[in-house]
Amino acid sequence: MNFQRGKKHEEMELNLVPLIDVLLVIIIFLVVSTTFSRFSELKINLPTAEANSPDKKPNVINVSISAEGVYAINDNPLPNKSLESIIAALKNSAKGEKEIPVIINADAKCEHQSVINVMEASRQAGLTHITFSTKVN
Repeated sequence: MNFQRGKKHEEMELNLVPLIDVLLVIIIFLVVSTTFSRFSELKINLPTAEANSPDKKPNVINVSISAEGVYAINDNPLPNKSLESIIAALKNSAKGEKEIPVIINADAKCEHQSVINVMEASRQAGLTHITFSTKVN
């Protein structure tokens, strides 16, 4: 029953502003309360291969220096610490090869001069491929 004649009713409209405000509050709450987990490792299956072991070991010269400064070339101790004896032993171990690598295994407590002596002897013997071995903890 329309008691108010001649008066038109306004159309009903839906106000979206409060709805958007509520949705933004919910999104902010979800973003703040969400935890992101990171995986520190990947689980992967690596391919496998079978290969023949090399018949010939690579020819290298291992020079060991103890904490006391005693030299050993390929596990053969040197009679003295002179530069000439180190050069002679390196040339003997190289057997005329010039591209053979020299691996220096020096004790952490040996003198720095002992390592320098091996490097200088290698240079004078014509062996320029020098590397150092380290221990991984």
